[in-house]
Amino acid sequence: MENDLVQRIASNPKYQELKAKRSSFGWWLTLAMMVVYYGFIMLVAFNKEFLSQKIGTGVMTMGIPIGFGVIVFTIVITAIYVKRANTEFDELSSAVAKAVLK
Repeated sequence: MENDLVQRIASNPKYQELKAKRSSFGWWLTLAMMVVYYGFIMLVAFNKEFLSQKIGTGVMTMGIPIGFGVIVFTIVITAIYVKRANTEFDELSSAVAKAVLK
């Protein structure tokens, strides 16, 4: 029975669509995060002069807002994924469940 259920889910076209969309979207978000994070790390490693430039007359340097931006970017792309997962991906999951459990 369990193997039959797994086979019905795997062969369902909506499941294939869900799997393809979720994987593709996940890889794009992963690529974006890698570019932002490793870009920041590369700046730290190879362009300390840029990051240590003072902003204004206080103690704030360029590195602080850029580092904060990396954190904010992470939160934003997480929110984007959650929003899409709660709408499009959940709808496809529900369609698969309804089709398979009839």
